[in-house]
Amino acid sequence: MNVGNFPFVIAALLVVFGLYALLFKRNLIKMVIGVSLVETGVNLFLVMLGYRSDGAAPIYTYANAGERMVLPTPQALTLTSIVIGLATTALLLSFAVFVHGHYGTLDVRKIKELRG
Repeated sequence: MNVGNFPFVIAALLVVFGLYALLFKRNLIKMVIGVSLVETGVNLFLVMLGYRSDGAAPIYTYANAGERMVLPTPQALTLTSIVIGLATTALLLSFAVFVHGHYGTLDVRKIKELRG
């Protein structure tokens, strides 16, 4: 089965949906979800850049001399990106909890009005 560019289309859709949530939603939790969608789309894109359909795993050391291997660099970058994304999401959610505790709302427009 040939999937072609399907994973790249899914990655682009994830980024577009995430940007939509960041730009047009005013709830802080929905904005955090948008950031998470963008991160997921970028991670999928990075993994697909290094993928080869007939490639061997790069950790497999008994491969034949002429055998093609999957690139390990995008996989390492994706693992790093997942850790950074987790820390970013935790920071943004703690910020949202603080804002809700201080202002009593998660709506960005109401927070601007309460600014005084």
